[in-house]
Amino acid sequence: MQVIDFLDKSGVSYTVSEHKPTFTAQHMAAAEHEAGQFVAKPVVVKADDKNIMCVLGADHKIDLKALKEQLGAQTAELLSEEDLGEIFKDCELGAEPPLGNLYDLPVIIDKSIESDDHIVFQAGSHKKSVRMSMADYRKLVSPKVLSFSYQMGR
Repeated sequence: MQVIDFLDKSGVSYTVSEHKPTFTAQHMAAAEHEAGQFVAKPVVVKADDKNIMCVLGADHKIDLKALKEQLGAQTAELLSEEDLGEIFKDCELGAEPPLGNLYDLPVIIDKSIESDDHIVFQAGSHKKSVRMSMADYRKLVSPKVLSFSYQMGR
């Protein structure tokens, strides 16, 4: 799997765990016994014809209007599943890792997860997840930080 090979070559410290198949970030949080804020949900957005990976906590929803304003973009829309399948050919659909740089995508993380001590995410499979320190994730991905989400239920 390309994700694990990438992490191995990067020299960062991480662990992989296996769990029953999960198809949402919130379900993975439950399977991994993690608070939703620590489980990364990558969302790929097309902003003015440029694909950008936005990473937020599983307990948050993306605010496309706020994202568009902060990017200074005229348009911002979610990518279709078909387009995601073309970008993440080595991943199961819906199990994309928040490693945009591995797929030539710039990465933006939401301010709400910026200071978390660790991050958990799907490793390209609905049955495997990766856990690493947020410091290592930020070193690996070099994301830009913006505020573009709101907590679900609020």
